[in-house]
Amino acid sequence: MSNLPRNIDEQIRQAMQRGEFDNLPGKGKPLDLSQNPHEDPGWRITYRMLKENGYTLPWIETRRSIEVDFDNDLKSLRRSWEWRVAATSRQDLVFAEEEWQRALQKFHQAVFMLNKRIRNYNLEVPSNQFQRRLINAEQEIRKIINASD
Repeated sequence: MSNLPRNIDEQIRQAMQRGEFDNLPGKGKPLDLSQNPHEDPGWRITYRMLKENGYTLPWIETRRSIEVDFDNDLKSLRRSWEWRVAATSRQDLVFAEEEWQRALQKFHQAVFMLNKRIRNYNLEVPSNQFQRRLINAEQEIRKIINASD
C-alpha cells in the first residue's frame, strides 16, 4: 500500500503539519471582501464606482422594491384588521367588516401582482440562492388574524 493521503482533508492536514501554509501572503490579516472575486476584472472599477455612488445591480433593486411594496401591503391589511377588531358598536362592526372585506380583496390583488413580479425577478437573478419564494396570501392573512388573538 502507498503512503498517499486518502482524501483532501488528510492532504491539507499533512501540509499544515509540514508548515506549507505558514508563509502565505496576508497570513493573520482579515480577508478583503470588498471585491467580488467572480466579477470580470475589466469591470471591477465600474462596479466599485457604482457601489460608491449608491447604485446596485438591477435585480437587487427589484428585490428591494418587491419587499417594500409587500411590507406596505401587509401594514395596510394589518391596520384594517386592527380597526375591524376594535369595532365596538353593531354599526361600527358592520362598517368595519365591509372595510375588512375590501382590504382582503385589495390584498389578494396586490399579492397576485407581487407574485408576478417575483416570478420575473426569479428569472433575472444569477443564482437560485437569490430567488424569492412566492407569497401565500392566505398564510399572511392568517398570521395577521392570529397575531391579534
